[in-house]
Amino acid sequence: MPYFKCTQEIGKPDLVPEEFHGSKSQAGVVPSTSTAEGISSSRVADNTGESSSSETCKSNYAKLPDYLRSCLDYSSFVSNRYPVEIGKLVRLLLAEGLIQDKPGDIMEDVAANVVKELIDLGMLQEVHDGTEVKVPPSYLQLSILKLEKQDFVSKTANSPVRLAIRDGGRDIFPNVEGRLVRSLFIITAERRHDSFGSTGCLSRAYMGNVCGMRFLLVLDLDGKIAYLPDEVGDLIHLRYLGLANSDLDELPRTLGNLQKLQTLDIRMCGKLSKLPIEVLHIQQLRHLLMSKSINDCEIRVSEGIGKMVNLHTLSGIYGGDGIARELSALTQIKDLGVKRVSEDHASELFAAIKKMESLASLSLEAEECFFEETNCALFPELDAFSPPPLLQEFYLHGGLIEIPMWLASMENLTRLTLSFSFLWENPTSVLQLLPKLKHLNLWEAYRAKHIGKEFCNAGGFPALETLTIASQFLVEWTEIATGAFPSLRSLSFRCCLSLIFFLKACRTFPHFKSCIWTPCHQTLQGD
Repeated sequence: MPYFKCTQEIGKPDLVPEEFHGSKSQAGVVPSTSTAEGISSSRVADNTGESSSSETCKSNYAKLPDYLRSCLDYSSFVSNRYPVEIGKLVRLLLAEGLIQDKPGDIMEDVAANVVKELIDLGMLQEVHDGTEVKVPPSYLQLSILKLEKQDFVSKTANSPVRLAIRDGGRDIFPNVEGRLVRSLFIITAERRHDSFGSTGCLSRAYMGNVCGMRFLLVLDLDGKIAYLPDEVGDLIHLRYLGLANSDLDELPRTLGNLQKLQTLDIRMCGKLSKLPIEVLHIQQLRHLLMSKSINDCEIRVSEGIGKMVNLHTLSGIYGGDGIARELSALTQIKDLGVKRVSEDHASELFAAIKKMESLASLSLEAEECFFEETNCALFPELDAFSPPPLLQEFYLHGGLIEIPMWLASMENLTRLTLSFSFLWENPTSVLQLLPKLKHLNLWEAYRAKHIGKEFCNAGGFPALETLTIASQFLVEWTEIATGAFPSLRSLSFRCCLSLIFFLKACRTFPHFKSCIWTPCHQTLQGD
């Protein structure tokens, strides 16, 4: 199935098309042997995004098996202008049918392995602490073919296509009559920071045209829309529905008609605070992504969430009102995010999480309260919490009296975020012993004004590749122990407006590439 990207720009033709080659083959089972054999290394040499010679890239591209080439072409399509979140790419690959289910294997794991294989081959490049990927320019140009408008019209007539629209802000839906659009991606002018001449959001009429495309498998809308019509329930083939940043305050009950839906993404969805009960009746739903909306409320779901036994991802949910008890039935879940954790349901929630033996990623956010002269969140009963043994990613948002001792036992942890912990004790005394920790984000986690050798001993943080520190308190970092941070590649200071001195010995680390300060104190000095 070919891919086409169309742009609507003010003062330019309605459609400016580009074609992405796309694989002619359908989804295939991923072979058990590595496809890296016979393919030369094409890893990015530096952070400029440049790969090896174009001839090597062409040869590598030609040698790819069909299933990998189709996934690379698709990755070029969805990350042409902006990097794409790895989890989102995995979900899209599944919805598009580019990954075939194998008996006994979890579909998401198969798709994630395909993405990892492309990363290992240098055909996908990790960015933003390894949470997103993009296709390097040398491979991107192999997947894209510029088209004249007349060629676009002839090539897409009565042919299934994937279409991406960068809206120009005029609220005019492009003419796609006679084209069988199976996947539609729209990014609004507001999200593109191109508000000149923009109407502000996609109108009801515009959305009516979108919902008239009855054979859609994927619909991803990024930006404000005025209204999601009931007719969205007529898109019965839909497997992926993305409504991130849409500014909606309610969802239609007809979403329950979408019985083939695998992913519903309503993160940062305006004033939305409640999920229609009909969504809980979609038995094939595997990924339900929700989050706190702009008016600081969580997404509340009705009783029945515990019956969704196929859920793989559940984020942005409120654990109160008996929901924590229901979560204990979701023992198969691998990615969980809970908002406003409080004393009234913490014990039930922690007991439910303990049963989730396959859990790989967990995010917990405490309910806001008055703590240590700040209006922040404070976690209850964390001493009673026992993290699942396979947990690889952990996000803990809220005040801590002391660093939990069970953190030292999380030997499989690769990514950790502590935000607004406001600890008086040094958290790294425990964290530096974690053998597999690659990415650490300390956002207002530690109140120290001065950091020295005690922050990391020789050999501490053996696998850490990226470290991010945000602190209103930090004034200086004066010493770094010899042999500390042996694998560190990137160090970032975010919002450290009091920081005036930093020892730049990190530049001598064997794998170090970048040190970032944004924003910083005007008198910041280094030695």
